[in-house]
Amino acid sequence: MSSSGDMKRNLCVFCASNMGTREEYRVAAEELGKALVEAGYGLVYGGATVGLMGAVADAVIHAGGEVIGVIPQVLMKQEVAHTGLTELHVVGSMHERKALMASRSDAFVALPGGFGTLEEFCEVLTWLQLRIHNKPCLLLNVCGYYDGLLTFLDHAVAEGTLKAKNRALILVANTVQDALAQIAAAWAQLAETKPAENPLGLQP
Repeated sequence: MSSSGDMKRNLCVFCASNMGTREEYRVAAEELGKALVEAGYGLVYGGATVGLMGAVADAVIHAGGEVIGVIPQVLMKQEVAHTGLTELHVVGSMHERKALMASRSDAFVALPGGFGTLEEFCEVLTWLQLRIHNKPCLLLNVCGYYDGLLTFLDHAVAEGTLKAKNRALILVANTVQDALAQIAAAWAQLAETKPAENPLGLQP
């Protein structure tokens, strides 16, 4: 992980451990992996070979990029740990997995995924809301995958259970190109703002 301009940045990608029903999901994962390498970024992800997780990691590897995988021991068999990564960290729990992934990353992107993807993304988003970190959090809304979630969040704002300023923390992009452009713009803006307070001691 790096936070300074003279060090390599890593993007953390949360996504499904299966491919989903649309070919566009796999295509987007592969496009994202290739684009990360072209932009000079590394990938941090959940360490598996299967599904969209494997697709994005393989795309980075095939393009000559660096991949950091983090997987808990309990999922070594279910998710089939990727043995071709730059770094593979096997940890003792899901909590350790998420903390290490967060500490090694400079931004977070969610491709299509299920409970795990949503839980991981919402946790780092909550940390952003609480100023534990100041790293951009973006939904890559492939084929409108997250439209329903975004509608729900707007409903939560209307119902007064979610503040509009916190709803606005979520970046949303429909394409890989726009996703990376928004993250780069967020990094540029963050360079001019007050650092996160980091009350839990998470590495920036």
